[in-house]
Amino acid sequence: MIEVVNAASLATVQDLGRYGALNLGVGVSGAMDPMSLAAGNILLGNEENAAGIEIPVFPFSVKFRTAVNFTITGADAPANLDGFALLPWWLHRAEAGQTLTLTLPQSRRWRASRAYLCVQGGIDVPMVLGSRSTQLRGAFGGFEGRPLRTGDCLPVKPSLALNAAFGLVPPALALPLICDGVPAVRVLPAAEYQDYTSEAQNALWTCAWKITPQSDRYGYRLAGDPLQPTHPLELRSHGIVPGVIQVPHGGQPIIQMRDAQPSGGYPKIGTVIEADLWRLGQAPIGSSVRFVRCTWDEALDAAADNTQWLYHARRLVALQTMRERAA
Repeated sequence: MIEVVNAASLATVQDLGRYGALNLGVGVSGAMDPMSLAAGNILLGNEENAAGIEIPVFPFSVKFRTAVNFTITGADAPANLDGFALLPWWLHRAEAGQTLTLTLPQSRRWRASRAYLCVQGGIDVPMVLGSRSTQLRGAFGGFEGRPLRTGDCLPVKPSLALNAAFGLVPPALALPLICDGVPAVRVLPAAEYQDYTSEAQNALWTCAWKITPQSDRYGYRLAGDPLQPTHPLELRSHGIVPGVIQVPHGGQPIIQMRDAQPSGGYPKIGTVIEADLWRLGQAPIGSSVRFVRCTWDEALDAAADNTQWLYHARRLVALQTMRERAA
């Protein structure tokens, strides 16, 4: 078991998402940074979809009631185990009774806001509609369908002792994407793009968009130059997915995120490509992001880059495991 000692706010159990239920009105959910969750599971020898804990607010502490191997990925949040400092993106072991504490990310090597705690075998919560992810709007999945609270005990499986420890280079360092010194994500023009003025289209690509405090797992509300249409746009509600950039009447865009509802009626000016949603999911509140226009082929290439990074991560961990067994 893992006991939550200090859950500041909004820490949840997440896997890679709940797919195939949009037609039922059930959103995707899942890790805001699926690359970090998958990497933590790869280091542990888990399936990449194993459930871990997403931590967006710090400090956060847990006590291990069972000896277990674990990783901390995502944000470079200073971590210690009973006072001993730990490396991020590294394989660690905790003995029964030890306490892990994560504090506010400080590193400037990569700007990220969410850390992921993965354990060998995954957080053992029930599957709901094919996923262990917490669906906050529907209050199901994860641990009792809600954020974690102090005193919660999460079931895990005991792990064998480690023979060695090793780590990975974060994708934020291996696959950087910066535009004029500002973190960027690639965007495809969407259905109503041509219904916006040339000034609005230019602003979409040249403005540094600030992520406002009214942002969460449902959506990122941005602040920048208002995006004005060439004529009044009134649409019926239609299907949307994470990454879609909608523009309400005020002209300030909203990006649909992992807990977004599966339908909406605002016009769509663009869509953040799926391969870059992990970058957006790590952008801190109050920071700025740039949009880089891309083509469909470039979006597919970006997805291939992510797949290649995960492939090399699995290969490196497999080679390390083979060396340990041969030693």
